[in-house]
Amino acid sequence: MKANPIELHTTTNGNTKPLINSKHFILPIITLALLITIHLYIGNFSELRFISQGQSALNSTDDHKCNVFQGTWVFDDERETYYTNETKCVIDDRQNCMKYGRPDTDFMKWRWQPNECDLPEFDAVEFLEIVRGKTLGFIGDSVGRNQMQSLVCMLASEAYPIAMYPNDTRLGQWIFPTYNFTLIAIWSPLLVKTRDPSPDNFTRNSIMNLYLDEADDVWTSQLQNLDIVIFSSGQWFFRPFVYYEKGEIIGCRFCNQENITDVSVYYAYQMAYKTTFTTLLNLHNYTGLAYLRTFSPQHFENGEYNNGGNCVRTRPFTSQEMRLDGYKLQMYLTQVNEFKAAKKEGENKGLKLRLLDTSDAMILRPDGHPNHYGHPASDNKSFPDCVHWCMPGPVDTWNEFLLEMLKMEGDGFIDKTPQRNITRLNLR
Repeated sequence: MKANPIELHTTTNGNTKPLINSKHFILPIITLALLITIHLYIGNFSELRFISQGQSALNSTDDHKCNVFQGTWVFDDERETYYTNETKCVIDDRQNCMKYGRPDTDFMKWRWQPNECDLPEFDAVEFLEIVRGKTLGFIGDSVGRNQMQSLVCMLASEAYPIAMYPNDTRLGQWIFPTYNFTLIAIWSPLLVKTRDPSPDNFTRNSIMNLYLDEADDVWTSQLQNLDIVIFSSGQWFFRPFVYYEKGEIIGCRFCNQENITDVSVYYAYQMAYKTTFTTLLNLHNYTGLAYLRTFSPQHFENGEYNNGGNCVRTRPFTSQEMRLDGYKLQMYLTQVNEFKAAKKEGENKGLKLRLLDTSDAMILRPDGHPNHYGHPASDNKSFPDCVHWCMPGPVDTWNEFLLEMLKMEGDGFIDKTPQRNITRLNLR
């Protein structure tokens, strides 16, 4: 169809002259319409993007678009800590670096930036709403306790718990009454059953008996009480051991005993996690949410803790300077391989297993340890500690990860009816 010109102007001889040809008139109209459409689309897209970022950054992980555990540390001079060493919360003196005079503060101003998405700051109210009416247990060693104490301090801006200390020193309990939320710390540094041959004279170099195929009763007796559980263990496996399976000695590590085979630390570590996951999978009707927090690397340089080793760096490594390798990588792969096998079986039983994969981020933080700026309880002596993490410090990022992973579980988990009345939790 041919359009007629629009006649808007008459010439002096009476003939009409088209002022604007249709093709010149329609083109700006089309352009204007296109610009309006683009503007509306961008506006809607921006709103959608904002909503997506308000949800879990881990949502994109399942689509292979973003892994929040892969990234880099970014310095943020305006970053504020979630708490201080004066906050009314649980900070072990051995990790209370500022209390004991650490002079630098930049180690607290680095935030974790995933490669392809953002990791939101920790929101105490949001966390407590997600875990309302539930019980969260940390099962493992003192580095796991380090994370638990960090979490209590990060929640202190919204609520502070009532501490419950049962007779069993291997158990600790904190109750947040307003949210009906209970936090439990279970001391089980090797996850499997142990026996000290000489408890009265036990030292770091004492030989312990380790039963690789028997889970530690201290946590198996409590597992039914836990909606969420975080397993972690690592550094204790480098001690001297005699290993048992089916009640019989199968070998040892650093035992210096004749006729006993030397057994690799990696085998013991593998078997401990195999036993842990097998116990978890075989627990009747248990459908809680279980996390494995991966191996936490130490950063001793120039020696070990007892022969001149220390960790004096004041900034993170870059990924070009440091990565998981050697025994640290082997420990990480050992536990992750057992996790993957258990996760596959757990999916068929309704058990949710998740990986809290902190290792790549933490291998880059040699600056985050207490070194000499932490003291054992009731002891004025200072020992270099390049295993645990200063509080506040990079360990707080673990709980940023944890919150994002809990958000990823969605409303089905958040709205789940609690399995029990937490005020009746049995800690005997």
